[in-house]
Amino acid sequence: MDHAPFETHAVENTPPELAPRDLWRDDAALREAVQREGAAAQIAALARYGALAGDALYALGFDANRDRPRLRTHDARGHRIDRVEFHPAYHALMDAAIAHGVAGLSWRDGAAGSHAARAALSYLHHQADAGTSCPLTMTHAAVPVLRREPALRDWADKAAAFDYDGRDVPIADKRGVTLGMGMTEKQGGSDVRGNATVATPQADGSYALVGHKWFFSAPMSDGFLVLAQAPGGLTCLLMPRRLPEGEKNAFRLMRLKDKLGDWSNASSEVEFTGATAHRIGDEGRGIATILEMVMLTRLDCMLGAAAEMRMALAQAVHHARHRVAFGARLVDQPLMRNVLADLAIEVEAAVALAMRVAGAVDRAPHDAREAAFARIGTAIGKFWLCKRAPVAVNEAQECLGGAGYVEESILPRLYRQAPLNSIWEGSGNVQCLDVLRALAREPATVEALRAELDAATGIDARFDAAMAALPAALAAPEPATARRLVETLALALQAAVLLRARSPLAADFVASRIAEPHRMAFGTLPYAVDTGAAIERVLPRD
Repeated sequence: MDHAPFETHAVENTPPELAPRDLWRDDAALREAVQREGAAAQIAALARYGALAGDALYALGFDANRDRPRLRTHDARGHRIDRVEFHPAYHALMDAAIAHGVAGLSWRDGAAGSHAARAALSYLHHQADAGTSCPLTMTHAAVPVLRREPALRDWADKAAAFDYDGRDVPIADKRGVTLGMGMTEKQGGSDVRGNATVATPQADGSYALVGHKWFFSAPMSDGFLVLAQAPGGLTCLLMPRRLPEGEKNAFRLMRLKDKLGDWSNASSEVEFTGATAHRIGDEGRGIATILEMVMLTRLDCMLGAAAEMRMALAQAVHHARHRVAFGARLVDQPLMRNVLADLAIEVEAAVALAMRVAGAVDRAPHDAREAAFARIGTAIGKFWLCKRAPVAVNEAQECLGGAGYVEESILPRLYRQAPLNSIWEGSGNVQCLDVLRALAREPATVEALRAELDAATGIDARFDAAMAALPAALAAPEPATARRLVETLALALQAAVLLRARSPLAADFVASRIAEPHRMAFGTLPYAVDTGAAIERVLPRD
């Protein structure tokens, strides 16, 4: 006997899809920071990219992460090709990002505010897809390093171009190129002084590389900045993927890394078998040569951490507004409101500090104090924001319950991604020891910190009281307690930025993070905090 199909239940009390959203329009903290940091001239471009990132690019991010990169070491006839293949969504994401200036805007015309505007673009893009942020960041940061060598000017110009070309062809056949990095070796890790790869000078002025890299980032790039031991010591070199005549350079991709996250991007292990490379800077000055690049990539670690927290929070607020539990919408439940408001305060402070550092990078060439602040602010900010991201993303994930643990949601991807920035470009210990080194050897950084904090006094008595005790902590910091000091400095800088900006969440940040130590879990704000104002600031209602 045939039975007619029937429905077992009605689908109800389920939030609608968050996308499409306008990530620029939604984000009051970002819009205000862009104005503050001198990038108002780029607001129209940021608005266009915010709408794109929250719609088409957001959708492409799911495809690019679902179908991960594949390594083809040989072609069908047995020739060695060492090629990484991607889902078309990856190339579409890269094309959109580069065309809108995520990699090149800082270098286009040198206009005031260009670094801050580029930082905002990077922050918007990272919310749609974090993996492509890796090659975009390295390409952006490599430009000033490449510009130091007149012979590599074409590389610098094409890295800064607003043109993406994913073909595996020589640079002469391209209008735009991307750059990767090869710094880390098995035996050294963060201590690159232990690198064993050898760079041997050749008669034509180039070098031949023999050795390996344990992490070779973005192996599909057109060129790579590599650290190797030349006769004069550790040296920075540019290694092209293709030689001018078109043949592949002498390197072998051994395998792609099977990573926790960052799935849309490829990372690899590589061996150099006499690969041609070109020196950047003097022999023996490899670490000094890449310092400017490292400051820019660390800034992007801050921006990425803030972006991950921001997207996770937006998802949580959206879910809570539409989900009913125990007779009321989640967003109206007192304890959930405390959690969401606490996360909102955390994200606002993260965005404010990251953009403040971006503004300092903009002003650094013409302002010694801003240069000193950018120098130490990147290390402080990278340590703290990258530590906060995994905890904040997980808390937002919990707001969705089981729905936040399955791949149809973006939350699992964000959670896998969140630990990366705390490891990349120097772990937490490396950042904290770098802060101690700057405080001890670069007096200008101490003065820049004090000036930044002093400028925020007189607004909130609780902040003033806490800052009165800070000089003693800066006087003789110890390596064993470096993390404690850097955490204190990070919270103080976040409070200072919010207070000076007259952020509506500044008083709540001071009350919950400065006046008393912040509790270990989110959702532990003092009862007097206005949770409604914080939540409403996160995401405009439709």
